[in-house]
Amino acid sequence: MTGLRIERRGALMILTIDREDRRNALDSATSAALDQAVDEGERDPGVAVLILTAVGPRAFCSGMDMKEAAANGPGSGLIPGRGFGGITQRRRTKPLIAAINGAAVAGGFEIALACDIVIAADHAVFALAEVRHGMFAFSGGIQRLARMVPRQTALALILTGEPIGARRMVELGLASEVVPAAELLDRAIAIGEMIAAYPQEGVRNAKLLHDLAADAAIDDSLRFGRAWGEATLDGEAIRAGIAAFAGPKD
Repeated sequence: MTGLRIERRGALMILTIDREDRRNALDSATSAALDQAVDEGERDPGVAVLILTAVGPRAFCSGMDMKEAAANGPGSGLIPGRGFGGITQRRRTKPLIAAINGAAVAGGFEIALACDIVIAADHAVFALAEVRHGMFAFSGGIQRLARMVPRQTALALILTGEPIGARRMVELGLASEVVPAAELLDRAIAIGEMIAAYPQEGVRNAKLLHDLAADAAIDDSLRFGRAWGEATLDGEAIRAGIAAFAGPKD
């Protein structure tokens, strides 16, 4: 039995880490289950958006399960080629929304940074705490902070391990919005349903182009975006969208 709940709600797949007694740390079994669930969501044409959250108000994910690591050696929760929880090094085609219900620490913070939209409860805190234990956040945390925030801000998070609150995360551009804890999952679902209602080819292409542009020189990404966009302009979904926007003919 793994510590992961999977729920389908229309075109949404809701993944809930359920290891509250371990502050929702990922052991190897739960990490493998999460990796498999994201695989399933990526393959299933009926799934448009994935939402990741956790049980309870204390923690979203506190990183690797230290008890398992002490017994079996460090590295529990790492999936080869896909990173922590099968998420932090994975290339995905479908939006992944994180609903951060509590502390996102170490690998939990790395997972949040790898998600596409981050909705945080107002009491949530975030920290790359690995340095306190003689480790460092090599599974995407350091690399993403190096791209997402100024050097001094990133290194303050990386080298001190001190936590920051949800509102500071929004100020830094690392979270999308903050909501009261009681409204967290409803807000994540509302955003997911909004995205799921759109033609999915456009959503998929927009996400892929964003991810390519984040890694490429601006001139290269502009050229590619124009060529790719023009190649899709005659698609059925685009024609239908333009017709709907234009309204009925006179």
